[in-house]
Amino acid sequence: MENGLFIGIMSGTSMDGIDASLVEFGSQGHQHLSSHNHPWPKELQQQLRAISQPSDNEIDRLGVLDAQVADEFSSCVHRLLKQSGIDPQQINAIGSHGQTIRHRPTAEIPFTMQIGDPNRIAEQTGITTVADFRRRDMAAGGQGAPLVCAFHEAILRDSQETRVVLNVGGIANITILPADADTPTSGFDTGPGNTLMDAWVRRHLDRQYDEYGTWAAGGKVVQPLLTELLKVDYLQLSPPKSTGPELFSLSWLDSILDQLPPIDPQDVQATLLEFSATTISQAIRNEAAECNRVIVCGGGVHNPTLLERLKKGLENIAVESSANYSLDPDHVEAMAFAWLARQTLLGAPGNIAEVTGASGPRVLGAIYPA
Repeated sequence: MENGLFIGIMSGTSMDGIDASLVEFGSQGHQHLSSHNHPWPKELQQQLRAISQPSDNEIDRLGVLDAQVADEFSSCVHRLLKQSGIDPQQINAIGSHGQTIRHRPTAEIPFTMQIGDPNRIAEQTGITTVADFRRRDMAAGGQGAPLVCAFHEAILRDSQETRVVLNVGGIANITILPADADTPTSGFDTGPGNTLMDAWVRRHLDRQYDEYGTWAAGGKVVQPLLTELLKVDYLQLSPPKSTGPELFSLSWLDSILDQLPPIDPQDVQATLLEFSATTISQAIRNEAAECNRVIVCGGGVHNPTLLERLKKGLENIAVESSANYSLDPDHVEAMAFAWLARQTLLGAPGNIAEVTGASGPRVLGAIYPA
């Protein structure tokens, strides 16, 4: 199982769609063969966003959504295989991240929950499925996130320079890859990436996101709002740490806006973009002072307004897309879960304890045979 074809599939906290990637691993490294983005049916997307916040009748709704998410994941895999001309029997395994609907690493009893029943995925695709990656790390005392750091380390660490891999999804996370081989990789969630901006755009413009950051670019940063946003306790915590839209939500934003004079919605959007850029750049400067290069992936790479603000906050540090390293920025996370599935089948660790805070390396996930 060390070499061959694997599929990684996931949907992030932004819930903007399902990403699937077909990756071949061999003795010479990896090759990204194909990818597919599968949009969520609008009604199902709304239900997923709703259940990500506390509400009524959650158990029945959760059971139904667990099955529906698996069905959509399976459909996405079928479409990927059809466009690739690959028979399911040629695939070693699917690595399914699932859809996160709760992530509570700092609760009295920490837990994380991803849905998308892997039994159904294995049954419907005929492919061995590896899933539930986060909870073993959490059982070992870790945050259960971010898990992509081990993949970043495997393919992007370089002895000639210290690098940071920045993934800007709903939540932004960084992986610090020191040039010094004796210094371990580290990483953590810096705070919001796109999640607040996307939610604010949905409320005011009825769009899924602010394309190219155009709406934010036309507004102005409101310093009193930015100051209040930057006071959130999470930013003061030392790594390891992880977070999610449970914290950085519209209700949290509304609670701050209620304490301030009325602000034009476009100016709020500009300030939310500045908030994401500021928290990311501060995290890199504070925790990776020797960084020579920032390699950006995730949906945020398509927001030139955000990238411009990041470059200003990271003056004298090269900031570039992961595409420059033959890594499609929209599919790095899906590729990571293909790699994690391979690690699990090999009986090899998938976490980095210095990143998550776990008591040691662990083989992650559960295996659901074809």
